[in-house]
Amino acid sequence: MSNPPSRSTTKVRPTIRDVAALAGVGIKTVSRVINDEANVSPQTRARVERAVSALNFKPNQGAGALRRGDRKTLTLGLLLDAVDNPFSALINRAVEAVAYSRDTAVLAASSDNDPDRERIMVDAFTRRRVDGLILNTITEDQGYLQAEREQGTPLVFVDRPPIGLLADAVVTNNYEAAREATQHLIRQGHRRIAHLGDEPAASTARGRLQGFTDAMAAAGLAASAQVNALRSQQEAYAAVHGFMRLDDPPTALFSSHYLVTLGAVRALHDLQLAERIAMIGFDDIVLADLVRPAISVMAHDPTQLGTLAAERIFARLDGDTSAVQTVVVAAKLIARGSGEIPPSD
Repeated sequence: MSNPPSRSTTKVRPTIRDVAALAGVGIKTVSRVINDEANVSPQTRARVERAVSALNFKPNQGAGALRRGDRKTLTLGLLLDAVDNPFSALINRAVEAVAYSRDTAVLAASSDNDPDRERIMVDAFTRRRVDGLILNTITEDQGYLQAEREQGTPLVFVDRPPIGLLADAVVTNNYEAAREATQHLIRQGHRRIAHLGDEPAASTARGRLQGFTDAMAAAGLAASAQVNALRSQQEAYAAVHGFMRLDDPPTALFSSHYLVTLGAVRALHDLQLAERIAMIGFDDIVLADLVRPAISVMAHDPTQLGTLAAERIFARLDGDTSAVQTVVVAAKLIARGSGEIPPSD
């Protein structure tokens, strides 16, 4: 005896017609209630709300926005270099916290520092008609977003300022902070200082490299060694090993990115040089105070960056038409020990 065909247990998603039928009203009345419009009696509104609850009806917010013409889909697009990067994750959480207070969902995506991927993800956001975009970009020119800006979509750039486009931005003082970190190493007596650099396509990396270079030049020094475009702990680990094989190896390191710092710390410990080679990293690191020596860092505040960016985008959505502005959040030096090691020769 053959078994009867199995039946799908998937329930059909209720529609606005189902809500109208259960409440005994027209579709337009349901739409008015969902969009919190006037001209609906309290009794009718209550019937519709009971029907919505009974059916667990979820309105299509995007479609509603198109009908109303107000673009309010109650969503933001957030583009970061990598959502699993601790720095980016803290920006994400800060944006979400502000958005949650405004009943808005955040759609987050990673560019992986790939210009093509950046444009693909931004296009995906705009096709979903998000209300605004908060962007950490890697492309050389963000002029491709001009049409979207002219159509009224608010844009706020976070951590990296826009290029080729006038838009709001919330950034760190990368140049000044890197210069201060380098000067701190010089004040400890170091003259052979190496630079471990991030992706040079990123404006943050360029600013930090320039700050390092200018601080060295002001002291009549040049980099003892330098490697840029380091994209992983493994690459930074290998670079430090290479530095230490030089005839005159550096006595101090300045690392411009947290992943690079992690690789450098691992290399110094494996080489048993952690107590002899000074180091300051850009970006604070979880558990930086528990290793020995504890890691000195130039720390910027991703939570503040994300919070200010989100507040700015909602100000624009609320009707702020003032001139574009760039808010600069200052980084601060946290001296924990590794950056205070004096030169041993």
